[in-house]
This record gives sequence, C-alpha cells and structure tokens, in this order.
Amino acid sequence: MVRRTTVDGVRVVVKEPPYDALTEAVGLRAMAAAGAHVPRIVEATSERLVLEEVEGDGDWAGCARRLAAVHRSEGPAFGWDRDGVIGRLPMANDRTDDWPTFYARHRLSAYLDRLPVGPMARLLEAIDDGRLARLLDHDVVPSLVHGDLWAGNVVGGEYLIDPAVHHADRELDLAFARFFGGIPPAFFAAYQEAYPLDDGWEERLPALQLFHALVHVEQEGDAYVHTVVDRLDALGW
Repeated sequence: MVRRTTVDGVRVVVKEPPYDALTEAVGLRAMAAAGAHVPRIVEATSERLVLEEVEGDGDWAGCARRLAAVHRSEGPAFGWDRDGVIGRLPMANDRTDDWPTFYARHRLSAYLDRLPVGPMARLLEAIDDGRLARLLDHDVVPSLVHGDLWAGNVVGGEYLIDPAVHHADRELDLAFARFFGGIPPAFFAAYQEAYPLDDGWEERLPALQLFHALVHVEQEGDAYVHTVVDRLDALGW
C-alpha cells in the first residue's frame, strides 16, 4: 500500500509493503552513502516507510554520473548481508565469490517456476553446459547496484527509489535500464563517459536482462514469457 499525505508541513509518501520495510530503508541509505540522490527517509519501521515526496530536475546525465559513483562502491563478494525483495518477490543474496555462479543460482534458477518447459530447458541447458558462465566471465567486480533500475524507479530523472540493492556486475543495472525503455540516451552516454563499460557488454546484455524477464513472468504470468524467449533467441541459446 502506498499513499501520499503531509507530515509537519512536508509532503510525504507512506509505504506499507507486504515485506519488511526496513529492507528498503537499508537499500536507500546504502545508495545515498555511495552518492545517489534518494528521497529523505522520514520514518522507517518494519511495517512502514515514510519518505519525503520528491520531484527531480530532469538531469538524467547527472543521475548517470551519480550511478557510476555508486557502482564504484565495491563489496567483498557478490550478494548482500541480508536477503531482499524485487517487486513482490523474495530475492536471495547469499554471498558468493564468483559472479556467474551467483547470477545463475540466485537470479535465474530461483525464478523458473512459471516458465514453460521449452524455454526453461533452453535456459537450464545454457547454465549447465557453461555457456552462461563463459559469457558472463569478464573483469567484473562486486559493485553496489540498485538492482531494479527502470524509468519508474527514477523520479524526475534524479531520485532513485525502490532499490533491490546488492553487490553484482554493474552491467546488471544498465541492462535493466534498457529493458522497458523510457530512460533517455543522455543517461547512457553520460554513464559511459563517467565509467566506461567493459568490451562485450552488448553481448552480455540479453543474458543480464533474463533476470528481469523471469521476475515479470513470475509476477505477471504468461504475457511476459515472450521476453524470456526473445533474450534466449538473441543469445542463440
């Protein structure tokens, strides 16, 4: 449940989610400490999160540069020190030293329940025969990521909201940002200038978008199966 009201003359957004609201508060604080602009937390308990309502100034390039700073904040391993949520779904964050293993185990295999047999078999085969690991194996460090970066979670081109923070390949955020569209080219250009992506990121992008596609199948049903199939086709899997 989300509602807007006024507290002591300040416009706020009150969230009463079906999960521990402190999880989101921890994520917002981590993002802010690393350089992102996030709404000010007015109150945070397990039951509710009260945030100052924000508008933003449409500076997408500035947002990208701040995200690059966030991504330069590195962790000891891939994952996080607590499990999280993405949308309405639980998200395991067990610390793992190897990125392809973490991604396969906690971001793909964990969200296959609603997938039809055909696409599921194609994805599992690519995991089992090592194609996924070989594709994702580049010079990757455990960067702090927003974890659910799409246009709806960037208020006014400035403030990041609804994070699913953990340490991951930073390309995950950029892949998500391209998933639905709505984020202007200026954002990606400014990010690339501030913190250039490794060679081969275009080839890895469909594989990293599979996580978001699987989450949408799990939450929304068969209407999103085509997004999984599209990415598998793009990868030749």
